[in-house]
Amino acid sequence: MKPLHVQITRQQIRERFQKFGILLVVLLGWCSLASAQHWVPVVPYPGSGAGTAILLQNGNVLVQDLTGPGQFGGYGTGNWYVLHPDAFGNYSTGVWYGPISTGYAPQFFASAVLPDGEVVIMGGEFNHQFKNEFNGGIIFDGAATGVLSSLNPPKGWAQIGDAQSVILPNKTLMLGNCCNYQQALLNPSTLTWTITGKGKVDPNSEEGWTLLSNGKVLTIDTQNGLHSELYNPSKGTWSYARSLPISITFTCHTKNIVPEIGPAVLRPNGNVFAIGANGFTAIYHPSTNTWSKGPFFPPNSGGNGPDGGPDGPAALLPDGNVLVQASGISAPGTNPCFHSPSDYFEFDGKNLNPVPGPPNAPNETSFDGRMLVLPNGGHILHTDGTTDVEIYIPVGAANSAWAPTITSFPKTITLGKHYTIKGTQFNGLSQGAAYGDDAQMATNFPLVRLSVLGFTFYLPTHNVSTMGVATRKTVVSATFDLPFDVLPGPATAVVVANGIASNSVAVTVIP
Repeated sequence: MKPLHVQITRQQIRERFQKFGILLVVLLGWCSLASAQHWVPVVPYPGSGAGTAILLQNGNVLVQDLTGPGQFGGYGTGNWYVLHPDAFGNYSTGVWYGPISTGYAPQFFASAVLPDGEVVIMGGEFNHQFKNEFNGGIIFDGAATGVLSSLNPPKGWAQIGDAQSVILPNKTLMLGNCCNYQQALLNPSTLTWTITGKGKVDPNSEEGWTLLSNGKVLTIDTQNGLHSELYNPSKGTWSYARSLPISITFTCHTKNIVPEIGPAVLRPNGNVFAIGANGFTAIYHPSTNTWSKGPFFPPNSGGNGPDGGPDGPAALLPDGNVLVQASGISAPGTNPCFHSPSDYFEFDGKNLNPVPGPPNAPNETSFDGRMLVLPNGGHILHTDGTTDVEIYIPVGAANSAWAPTITSFPKTITLGKHYTIKGTQFNGLSQGAAYGDDAQMATNFPLVRLSVLGFTFYLPTHNVSTMGVATRKTVVSATFDLPFDVLPGPATAVVVANGIASNSVAVTVIP
């Protein structure tokens, strides 16, 4: 009986190891799923549908309210909501405030966060449900608790519409006119405009702007063949920036319309990944002022031709990959530019790698999507005109060389006062997210994040000394305020730019 007992014991051990092996595989699979890219829903959106989202310099997110997705006839309601992260800095479990009601309800428009924290909203292809190229605007206060003032258009501009905008390194807002060759610069003190942009050879319509590390602005012409142009802020002029190796614009097989194009994102290596509306992509190399071909999108998962990114969103991830939303561009005669479902990819410098989409991806088209880089690890907030707001959780880590570095920070800070912080790479290596002429949501400014007794606070930050990108070793300064709702005690502070946090510094918060 003894040998039999040994035999049974060995069999039991073998079976248990087999079961353990199966369990281990399952557990490893679960761990793999948990560590893979995934989406997390945000607490229910209180409005009709979430549109363009803008990160404020106090860590909150200002969100445009729509009646629904544009593909189903949705338009602006004139309301705006604010998402505030929870006590631990999480946005998925944050709190919505609002609405902030205005009589101004653009659907596609120019937007920018000024260096002092105020938010400019200009133009509009629609105002409420009425199609017009609106030429007015408003300014929200830095905390987006209300509208500070209206903003008049540049002199002589009858329309602004779905225009471009960018904050130049010298902290000046440049705005495009949707329907001609002109741009204008805003004086934030007098709220007056100065015309700029001599030498532009292609109208602004449907073109996007990408801020480069050398301070210039890149645009790809939509109506001038393979041409691209560079704006020089110091001269106020445009110049030729070489031709693309392949066209990335698309007329949607429709006559008499301005061709569509996708977003263009500056990556940490200094190159720009430009996404085509026709399934092609291209890469701009500023160091040599040359273009090269990028990867072609695969077929749409719903069978609607290849994927493409006409009027679609993209965002830079902490590891340098670019998250892209694309949808089907099918044959002539079928409204070919925008077909659901949407497919999602990460561009890694060479390839477009498929990644999971949010729950509503089967119903989405590219032009309804918007992306915003959040300051908590480079998570990406995604809206699509519905009440389902989602956050993309990436897996790649940032290169430590890309992080901001704090060089000067007060050791003791008092509630109700403001202070100066200094360091390098406070503006990140890119504007962060892109869409094109219809929406801008740049995050190339520093946020100060404070951790006190396990709780997280974003401190209102403003007066940034430059609004360039990839400033490298240049010392940048900013002012931050210490609100009275911050807990006193020993704390640590970091500076976050485009979701990447700096080294931490010890600080004491006193009442």
